[in-house]
Amino acid sequence: MGEFKTLYLSNKDNVAVALSEIPDQSEVKIEIDGLMIQVKIIESIRFGHKFAVKAIPPGEDIIKYGEVIGAATVPIEAGEHVHVHNLEGKRGRGDKIVQ
Repeated sequence: MGEFKTLYLSNKDNVAVALSEIPDQSEVKIEIDGLMIQVKIIESIRFGHKFAVKAIPPGEDIIKYGEVIGAATVPIEAGEHVHVHNLEGKRGRGDKIVQ
């Protein structure tokens, strides 16, 4: 198992950002505030892309860096790539209010 660098800034986050390419089937360890989260990556994650650190049901907010960035459009498994194919953005929209 290799060590992979990720960015995970808040224990509220349900996604982390890959700071290097992470191959599928890799085990990633994320530590924050003394809590260790281990995630098995189920599909390759490219540098700069997000992956779920826990299962996210449809409609649940996607939280990155402690901020809501969108909502899941389908069920997202822990270790799955989170991007436009399973995330609807909430920022910058005039028809939805983010609280």
